[in-house]
Amino acid sequence: MESALTARDRVGVQDFVLLENHNSEAAFIENLRRRFKENLIYTYIGSVLVSVNPYKELEIYSKPQMERYRGVSFYEISPHIYAVSDNTYRAMRTERKDQCILISGESGAGKTETSKKILLYYAVTCPTNDRMAALGDRLLQSNPVLEAFGNAKTLRNDNSSRFGKYMDVQFDFRGAPVGGHILNYLLEKSRVVHQNHGERNFHIFYQLLDGGDEDLLNTLDLERNPQNYHYLVKGNCPRVSSISDKNNWKVVMKGLSVIGFTEEEKLLNIIAGVLHLGNTQLGEGEEGETYITTETTITNLGKLLGVDDSALREALTHKKLTAKGEEMVSPLNFEQAMSARDALAKAVYGRTFTWLVEKINQSLALKVQYVCTLCMYAFHLVALYISSSSFEQFCINYCNEKLQQLFIELTLRSEQEEYETEGIAWETVQYFDNKIICDLIEEKHKGIISILDEECLRPGETCDVSFLEKLEDTLGGHPHFVTHKLANGKTRRVMSREEFRLLHYAGEVNYNVNGFLEKNNDLLSRNLKEVMCQSDNQILKSFFVFPPSILMSKEPSYVRCIKPNDAKQSGRFDEVLVRHQVKYLGLMENLRVRRAGFAYRRRFEAFLQRYKPLCPETWPNWHGRLVDGVSTLVNHLGYKPEEYKLGRSKIFIRFPKTLFTTEDALEAKKPEIVIVIQSGWRGMKARRRAKRRRQAADLIRRCFVAVCFHIYILRLRFASIVISLLGILSFLLIRFIKGFIYRHEEYCPENEYFLDHVRYSFLKNLRQNLPKSVLDKSWPTPPPSLVEASEHLRMLNMRNMVMVFCRRVQPEWKNFKKKKDDYPSHIYFLRRGISLSSHSDGMFVLHMPIGDSKQKGDVVLQCNNVIEMVTKLAMMADKYDIRFAVARAKEGIIDFVRGSEMKVAKGKRGHLLVVSQWLF
Repeated sequence: MESALTARDRVGVQDFVLLENHNSEAAFIENLRRRFKENLIYTYIGSVLVSVNPYKELEIYSKPQMERYRGVSFYEISPHIYAVSDNTYRAMRTERKDQCILISGESGAGKTETSKKILLYYAVTCPTNDRMAALGDRLLQSNPVLEAFGNAKTLRNDNSSRFGKYMDVQFDFRGAPVGGHILNYLLEKSRVVHQNHGERNFHIFYQLLDGGDEDLLNTLDLERNPQNYHYLVKGNCPRVSSISDKNNWKVVMKGLSVIGFTEEEKLLNIIAGVLHLGNTQLGEGEEGETYITTETTITNLGKLLGVDDSALREALTHKKLTAKGEEMVSPLNFEQAMSARDALAKAVYGRTFTWLVEKINQSLALKVQYVCTLCMYAFHLVALYISSSSFEQFCINYCNEKLQQLFIELTLRSEQEEYETEGIAWETVQYFDNKIICDLIEEKHKGIISILDEECLRPGETCDVSFLEKLEDTLGGHPHFVTHKLANGKTRRVMSREEFRLLHYAGEVNYNVNGFLEKNNDLLSRNLKEVMCQSDNQILKSFFVFPPSILMSKEPSYVRCIKPNDAKQSGRFDEVLVRHQVKYLGLMENLRVRRAGFAYRRRFEAFLQRYKPLCPETWPNWHGRLVDGVSTLVNHLGYKPEEYKLGRSKIFIRFPKTLFTTEDALEAKKPEIVIVIQSGWRGMKARRRAKRRRQAADLIRRCFVAVCFHIYILRLRFASIVISLLGILSFLLIRFIKGFIYRHEEYCPENEYFLDHVRYSFLKNLRQNLPKSVLDKSWPTPPPSLVEASEHLRMLNMRNMVMVFCRRVQPEWKNFKKKKDDYPSHIYFLRRGISLSSHSDGMFVLHMPIGDSKQKGDVVLQCNNVIEMVTKLAMMADKYDIRFAVARAKEGIIDFVRGSEMKVAKGKRGHLLVVSQWLF
């Protein structure tokens, strides 16, 4: 909370307890308005959270936001529903007590969305595994199912909850959600048969008609147009722009699947049966008897509900009475039959909803094998709605009175306990105690509820007017009860004769008694119950078989939801509407109770940590006891004794002005603090940097010494290896030199190493330079000691090449054996000559004889060894000289001569002489 104190002028205070003028309703609403305009929809009243519906999506519910509030102290950061959720969760785990969150407010104030945010927070932040994740998914998916069957469009809210919901979320000893339970109450069953203009029936009817496929509708004998059904046309509002019934139908079917629902068909039969029941038309005979005019509808209804249509027809038009042990059947008149039909529709739908909630509870319940091994704690969510009908409004306002009584009682008790714990004297708080109103409603034999029950049970003809007369006789002198008969002249002008007025804590409310007895009875005729019990639809059959205080046992947290305007527009703040809600929610009463003592309280360590810069003795650190440090600080700040009290672990400040003065002093001190912190920070960074440099230098020195030592060791090892190798090499060199000196001697110890080396070198060279063919006469020159061996090797190599060649000879080649004498002794086509290219491209031309019919012309060839090729061709043609053309039409000649020494020189007559040991 302290983080927002400096912004209080712009966005107001985030805790109403800190309002300077806390008794002013105008100041309260202005603070709400300021925060609402800044999209700050949450504000505290102590530990109570006030939420204003923004009517738009805000970026404050993401997973990072959940982590921001997880495990954080309640007042450390700005108000949020996640802060309340986390605080109650941690209180449950640390104190081992059941907790509850009570969510209240007007229809459209955002109670349903608030409960969704709480469930989502627990699903995301609590420890989980696959089984628990599935449970969390079922818990979240139960919401759209309950909304489909329990929510409807009203004039003030397109998705208004028409029932109260009490939800338990069960946790194990590790804090993981492992189960849940939902308790529903005050379902507005009358909406099934009647809706005000501009309102709709429950969502599920429209979702079924708009989202169900053709096969399903044909099976249920339904049509898509909701205008064709009597129970859906009363409000004249079949479509709503903000609601997509088709998409919501898919969401509901998915939710039923996730929950594990396997009886959708039977459930939808009942929903369709309610629609057909509304279309059942009745007629009145001449003698006043009632009969069914739509036989087809009755047939379809019997098929869907699994009952005999003749028995159903009889039950809708007759009633069964028991007198002196005998049963009698009496016909119903037209109005009684219509009431019986509508009563059956309300009973079937109401009990269907109760059964559906029970099925959801079964899917959320713990399995048997975990009951004995898990230590369970419960967490509770309660959501209320505000209706506008007579009897229903009376019940809900009574519930609100009880909750307000509980709220004030628990708030005062919490305040007293905190004061007692801290050793602070408790001061009496003046507030309005609504116990007198609760007693007016619930007191035995004298309360409104007791009188209503008596009238319902009284034999003979009773009516709503006689009930009102009984109220006037019994409660005529009560200061909070007024009727038309008991009122003064001014009040009578605004009250009808069928109304009575109660002065609730939130203001005056008029109630019309019409329908009180009927709705309180909510009875079905005996024969209608018997027909339903004979149904072969097990769901429907179970409805009609005969099958304290919860909140006081829990530690409560409160969320008060406020609707900013009736138009559901974002950014619009209707001050009159908000003032009305602030009044009936009792927020000003709560604020007065919270401010009756001290406006601000914090633990010593938190207070000292924030404001210690304001006192030289506590800045920068206080090393003594916390209470002494806080006492020193407030004395330095000049707090007067009446402005504060020191408890055992907390400081209590009475006036917000004292806190704001301290906060302003802190703001003024911050520049100095910043300079001190900056200098200290820079000095610390410089010291750390110098320390890191010293450490780095020391590390570099040690690493350098280690590397140098390592290099020295390596050099020593290398030197020892070199010395060893030099000794070996010197020994080998001496032997080699001796061998060279005695190389011409016989093989002896002095030259054996040298001769072995010479032999090895020659053989290695010979292996790499062996002749490639028998025509190749080249052979490596052997050393003197291997001349004889070399000749033997040459002969063996020649024999080997000949043998290899012979093995490769194919049988066809033998046909040419001894045919060489038949070959011409020269190559006839070389008589003309050869032309060579002047470029290094390896091209040459063989010139064919002119007039030779066997040849088709000169032959152009390419060869990588052109010179050798031409020389070879010349030798094959028995030409030991080659003629070639040179410049100026001159001719040159190359002569080839066999000799022992190869050379090329200029011969006689200007010829080029080539001498070779081998000729081609």
